[in-house]
Amino acid sequence: MLSIKTYLGAAAIAAMVMAAGASSAEAWTRSGGGSGPRGSWSSSGSGGCAGGSCGHTSSFTGVRGNTYTNTGSTTCAGGSCTHTGTTTGPYGGTINRSSTFTR
Repeated sequence: MLSIKTYLGAAAIAAMVMAAGASSAEAWTRSGGGSGPRGSWSSSGSGGCAGGSCGHTSSFTGVRGNTYTNTGSTTCAGGSCTHTGTTTGPYGGTINRSSTFTR
């Protein structure tokens, strides 16, 4: 069974990969959900790219009703990309991330 941390990390990476691969002004949306012996969960997300920048936002509601959100953006110029992102938990706590990489 995947933990919330695993899900959020995988969602953030998938969103970055999808956003980085999208051409200018492309947008995407996704949603999902399911149920199991412990209850139901749902997720949704959207994002897009324009002018060398890509952004995304997503949310996940777990089987206990706790909602987690993730937002982020990636900007590339001159062979260097910078990513910033924020994850907010159900009680308002946040985790901020940033990174720079060369492609």
